[in-house]
Amino acid sequence: MSSISSPNLLPRHLAILLMMTVATMFAANHVSARLAFDNGTGLLLAVLMRSGVACLILLSLVILQKKRLWLPAGAWRWQLAVGLLITLQSVSLYSAVARLPVVIALLLVNTFPIQLALISWALGGPRPSLRSCLIMGTILIGLLVVLDIPSWVANADAMGPEWLAGIGFGLFAAFAFACALWVTEHRLAGVGSTLRSLLTMQTVFIAMIIGGLLGAVPGGMSLPENSTGWIGLTLLALLYGSGFSILFIFVPRLDMARNAPVMNFEPVASLLIAYLVLGQMLSPSQLVGGAVVVGGIVVLSLSKGR
Repeated sequence: MSSISSPNLLPRHLAILLMMTVATMFAANHVSARLAFDNGTGLLLAVLMRSGVACLILLSLVILQKKRLWLPAGAWRWQLAVGLLITLQSVSLYSAVARLPVVIALLLVNTFPIQLALISWALGGPRPSLRSCLIMGTILIGLLVVLDIPSWVANADAMGPEWLAGIGFGLFAAFAFACALWVTEHRLAGVGSTLRSLLTMQTVFIAMIIGGLLGAVPGGMSLPENSTGWIGLTLLALLYGSGFSILFIFVPRLDMARNAPVMNFEPVASLLIAYLVLGQMLSPSQLVGGAVVVGGIVVLSLSKGR
């Protein structure tokens, strides 16, 4: 089978370059979101714009591919569950980005492989191996260093009231994403990826409109206060939509089982972009902790791939 499909795969160096480019676009999307939030943009409006652009792209793909808008019997409730989970993940992720340095928020969200392994085990899946447990423990130690827990314990007031809330939002975003992945794998495996993604983004889009009408988040639909905010809002939508499209279109040719860990370049890219655009910088010890987290996640991903 591999010999038949391998000619359709991109050369590995091109696949890695493409995935690093997409990871950089996603990182820039989150930096743009922070730029928008710092200049008055509402949280729900940002998610609405992002999901709206993604919906347009996916709808175009469905039309071009002449896909049927149909789900198997019993799949609708699980599809709705995934849409609501991704809605929570999106809002929580941007809530973390609004409160923490962008790279720390992304490192927190990137703990979803650990949470997915534990969720799968709790729901009857295989128990994580000793090796996986050691890797996950190392990731958590690195995360404690990145979060600068000793400084927070020593002087919580200096870190600000938003610090703890940001950590909570980041970890919850990872949890919601892990749950969505579990449902997708175990309850929606028979649904085409294009249709599943379209319905998920539509759910997010509609949920943001309803949330805005109900005033679920104070100032959630606030427009940017200045041109910088508008630039941030526009870029977050375009960067996410473009990166999402490139990844979605090329994923059959990227040999994801082998190359997926490359996507963990996103926190590294966000570190550089956030420094250049926002002036955010981590301490040397936090940088070391971040390297441990990213390295551990890459090793964990490689272990799963094998």
